[in-house]
Amino acid sequence: MIRRLWSFRDRYRILHLTWFAFFVSFVVWFNIAPLATTIQQDLRLTTEQLKVLAICNLALTIPARIVIGMILDRFGPRLVFSALLVLALIPCSLAATATNFNQLVWSSLATGIMGSGFVVGVRMVAEWFPNQEIGIAQGIYGGWGNFGAAAAQLTLPALAVATTFLSNGTVNWRLAILLTGIIAALYGVVYFKSVEDTPPGKVYQRPQRHGAMTITSFVSFWAMIALDLGMLLSLGLLTFPLTQMKIHFLQGWQELLCWGLLAGLFILQTYKSWQVNREVMGSLNPLNSNFLKSRKTYPSAQRYQFRQVALLSFTYLTNFGAQLAVFSILPMFFEQTFALNRVTAGMVAAISYPFLNLVSRPSGGLISDKCSSRKWTMTLFTAGIGVGFLLMSRINSHWWLPIAIGVTLLCAYFVQAGAGVTFSIVPLIKREITGQIAGTVGAYGNVGGVVYLTVYNFTNTETLFSTMGIIALICASLCGFFLTEPNDPVQNNATTNVEQSS
Repeated sequence: MIRRLWSFRDRYRILHLTWFAFFVSFVVWFNIAPLATTIQQDLRLTTEQLKVLAICNLALTIPARIVIGMILDRFGPRLVFSALLVLALIPCSLAATATNFNQLVWSSLATGIMGSGFVVGVRMVAEWFPNQEIGIAQGIYGGWGNFGAAAAQLTLPALAVATTFLSNGTVNWRLAILLTGIIAALYGVVYFKSVEDTPPGKVYQRPQRHGAMTITSFVSFWAMIALDLGMLLSLGLLTFPLTQMKIHFLQGWQELLCWGLLAGLFILQTYKSWQVNREVMGSLNPLNSNFLKSRKTYPSAQRYQFRQVALLSFTYLTNFGAQLAVFSILPMFFEQTFALNRVTAGMVAAISYPFLNLVSRPSGGLISDKCSSRKWTMTLFTAGIGVGFLLMSRINSHWWLPIAIGVTLLCAYFVQAGAGVTFSIVPLIKREITGQIAGTVGAYGNVGGVVYLTVYNFTNTETLFSTMGIIALICASLCGFFLTEPNDPVQNNATTNVEQSS
C-alpha cells in the first residue's frame, strides 16, 4: 500500500480527499485558539472569558459525534461530510462578525460541531479499504487530518497579520476566521462532486432502524445506556468551571437547568434506544407472562459484542483523551519545570504531538494490520501509554532536559499510535453501524479530555500524569482479558474489484 499511496487513483484518491476534508474541518474547529489574544484585545475580553470560549468550543463535540454517526449511517459519508463542510460557513461568519463575548460564545458552540467530522471519514475509509489495510488507512486519515489543528496555529496568525492592509492597519482576525469557513464550504462542494460512498459493485449497508444504536443482546442494552450516561456526565462537568470562574458565566439556577436538560436528554435517549431495540429487550414488566421469554435472538452472523465498543471507547479515552489534555498543558509544563522560554516550550509540545502524529498514528494502524493479533497490539500500546505517563509523572527540574524530552516523545508515540490501533478495530465490529460506533468511541476521546483537564484543574501535572498512567494500565488489563479479535462478517464483496482497479 505504501508504494501506491501517492498514485491518487481509486481508493487512494478517496483516502486523500477524505483526510483533507477532515483536515479542513479541524482548521475550522480550532480557528479561534491561535487568534485568541488578538480577539481578546480587540473585543476587550478577560482571560476568564477566553477560557469559557475554549470550553464552549469543546462542549457540543461530544453529542455531535453521536448524532452525526446516526445521520452518517443513514445517508452516507459523501452527503454528510459535504454538508458539514458547507455549513461550517455559518459559525465562521458568526465569529467573524462578532462584536461582543456572547456572540462569540454562540459561534464557539456551533463551531464545536465541526469536531464531529472525524466520524464521517472513518466510515468512508472503511468502505473503500479491505480489512488487511484498514489500520494504516485509518491511521493516515486520522493522523494527517488531525494536523489541521496545528495548521490553524501555524497559518492563521500569519494570515491575519498579512491582511492588515484590509482592516486599517489592525490585525485582521475576522478575515482569517471567515476564510476558513469559505474554504471549508468550497471544499465541501468539491468533495461531493469527487467521491462516492462505496467502490463500484459494493452496496452501502444501512441499519434497519434509526434513532439509536442497534444492539444484539439484552445485556448490551444496559452497557450502551451506561456509556450514554458517562458522556452526559462529562458534559455536566463542563458546567462546573463556567460557574466557578470569576465571570460566573452560569448562575447557580442556570447550572441546575443544564443538569436538568442533560437528565431529560438521557431519558429521551434511553427511550429511543429501547424503541429501536424493544424486540431484543422483550417485556420489561415482571408481571407479564412473556417476561424474559419474548426477546428476539439474533443469528450468530448478525451479532456483535457491545463490550468491544465499550472497551474501544475506554482505549480512546486513554489515548486521544490524554492527547487533548496533555497538548493543552505541555508548553506550560516545560516552561515552568525547566525555565524554558515560551517559544522553546511550544516547540517541544509541537514536535511531541502535532508533528509526531503525522507518523505515529499511521504506524500504529500499520502495526495492527501486520501483526497477527489486533487485540494484543491494542493491549500492548495501551500498556505503553500507562508506563509512559508514569515516567512523565517523575519528570522534575533535576532531570536532564534531553532525557525529559525523550520520555515525552516516547509517551506521545504510544498515545498517538494507540489511537491508530483503536480505529483499526472500530470499522470491523459491525459494518452497517460503523458511524454510530465511531461516534461513540470518538466522543469518549473528548470525554477523556474533559475528565483529565478536570483532574488537572484540582491537582497538578504530576497527579495528572500519574492518573492517566494508572487508567491506561487498567484499560490495558481489561483489553487483555476481555477484548476479542474483530471479525467483520462483511468481507467487502467489492474488495476484489477494488484490487483489480488498483
